[in-house]
Amino acid sequence: MSRIFGQIAQIGYVVHDIRASMDNWVQSGVGPWFYVDHVRLDYFRHRGVDSDMEMSVAVANSRDIQIELIQPHNDAPSVDKEFLDSGREGMQHIAYWTTDYQVLYDKAISLGYKVAQEGSIGGEKGRFPYLDTEHDQGTVIEISDVSGPKGQFFSYIRQVAADWNGTDPIRASA
Repeated sequence: MSRIFGQIAQIGYVVHDIRASMDNWVQSGVGPWFYVDHVRLDYFRHRGVDSDMEMSVAVANSRDIQIELIQPHNDAPSVDKEFLDSGREGMQHIAYWTTDYQVLYDKAISLGYKVAQEGSIGGEKGRFPYLDTEHDQGTVIEISDVSGPKGQFFSYIRQVAADWNGTDPIRASA
């Protein structure tokens, strides 16, 4: 538990092959995976500059922890691309979820955290910054606003995972 951010809600992995990664996680009993082939972002900025980053994302829960897989698809700037370009693949970030996004974001900035990238998915209540903490702690910190539809979707994924019997392990989402 972080006194600043709360409880870790998600562990994010950046991968070269998201389908192979989902298959590996399914073999470990984690699923079902909710997969979006090309995510539609409302906006995306990398180090303060607009970026046309394209990615696929898959999410599943292992009890209370959500696992996120991200596969970048183009050369547009992002911390995800930087991670892969450095020769790494695997765990890249931890995420904290909040229903009081602006308060937590402002607190992080006031404490000296810098934003490496930020964007939104699903409207104003789907914002997410990645804080530039990789060199300090080995991972990036994400703050994710779950006060809107994204939070409802994440809750649904957790519920489905709790009762999952191993069938239909990869589910495409719009």
